[in-house]
Amino acid sequence: MTTIHIKGLQVDDGQQTLLQALDLTLLPGSALTLIGESGSGKSLLAHALMGTLPAPLRGRGEMAMGGRRHSLADPQALRTLWGRELAMLPQEPVLALDPTMGLLPQVEEGWLAGGKEARSRAQDALARLGLAGRERHFPHQLSGGMAQRAAFAAATLGQARLLIADEPTKGLDSRASARLQTLLQGYLTEGRHLLTITHDLSLARALGGWVLVIKGGEVVEQGPAEQVLHTPSHAYSRALLAAEPSAWPEAVHPPTGDWLLKGEGLAMGYGEQTLFEGLDLPLARGERLAIMAPSGAGKSTLGNVLLGLQRPLRGRVLRQTGIAPHRWQKLYQDPVQAFASRVRLATQFDDLLRLHRLPRQPLTDYLARLGLDERLLSRLPSQVSGGELQRLSLIRALLLRPVLLFADEPSSRLDPLSQQQTIACLLGALGEIGCALLLVTHDEALAGKVASRCLLLGSGEEGAAKAALEPARVSRAG
Repeated sequence: MTTIHIKGLQVDDGQQTLLQALDLTLLPGSALTLIGESGSGKSLLAHALMGTLPAPLRGRGEMAMGGRRHSLADPQALRTLWGRELAMLPQEPVLALDPTMGLLPQVEEGWLAGGKEARSRAQDALARLGLAGRERHFPHQLSGGMAQRAAFAAATLGQARLLIADEPTKGLDSRASARLQTLLQGYLTEGRHLLTITHDLSLARALGGWVLVIKGGEVVEQGPAEQVLHTPSHAYSRALLAAEPSAWPEAVHPPTGDWLLKGEGLAMGYGEQTLFEGLDLPLARGERLAIMAPSGAGKSTLGNVLLGLQRPLRGRVLRQTGIAPHRWQKLYQDPVQAFASRVRLATQFDDLLRLHRLPRQPLTDYLARLGLDERLLSRLPSQVSGGELQRLSLIRALLLRPVLLFADEPSSRLDPLSQQQTIACLLGALGEIGCALLLVTHDEALAGKVASRCLLLGSGEEGAAKAALEPARVSRAG
């Protein structure tokens, strides 16, 4: 395969430039990885290449591949390249899969020729990815790791020349992340081109190749992965590396109050799969508890049970009485699903403030504390980055002054610096409010820095369900 050249790639909204013009060179069999701050334009770059920028955003520049030049200002022409030339593994696998179709028929669609060969190739791909027997499952029946692998199968079945992977390991446990990393490395060994956008510095190190660091829509540093991710020259790159959770200072845990919630003998499962059994979970006011488990082990289900959104199969949940229902809050792992897609963010926040008779100043204050421009609220949810939307969903929950916040991977879409800022703001706000925290995370270092206790759920995609409460542990770099 030949080298792919991208020249003058730029994104604007008709009034301001969101991604400054940049040139990229992708070599067959060698990774090109983009890292940098949340909202800096990395995902805009991916959508500009695919021709999927939402209006009024538009791309400029050109891409030379396969002996032909393609204008990035012509999204319709770019879409004719999907499948054989271009494929994308999007940041939200739930958006890449059709919720009304089983896995097999939608993976089949990746083989443009169709027919029996498409079905055979799709079955083989699902089997290689550990999804044999799941062909008839719908996306909502899959764990995050399974959905990501299914999306990978659909994106790569057509053997596209260039695969764009946008935050491919976000929200995945270490086992699922390792599997996805192996898949991406396998794509490279076939001599294909891989452009990866990630906040996962360990993934960037593993892929090697060439790394670009983006800040404010501009490339501030680039070079071999070994150099940029170990001995960076730019101050921002050095700050990114220093902001990984293992390097954070030790947390000071606030004093806790009386009991807030008690789970007694909880059991939950679906069909023949048991997620947890005989689980006792006491939680005090102001306490910070981390929940860790493989993908599909029941972390989100446990949160739903504790908040009263689902009934357990066995056992009961006791919650302090006299607390308004809206003060038991949940932060969803996929913030895009928590906002009305066709309503501007300003309208959604105004409705919240009016419904609960809340002052506007705390909204302004939280936006400033999280480094968000208030002008973002004039956009639709699809017009802001996943990291920005994740922080906006956090603000929305905090405005309601919750007594309990179940936070499902609340910083999974954030770069290390933004994650550190966001978690610091979250913990500070919870201390001011006196709110308890149930934090779902796959990052042991993050759990150790935030929580005093950790609940380990142990089933996942295989194995018997089990649960244990332990002191939060910290994994240190190096």
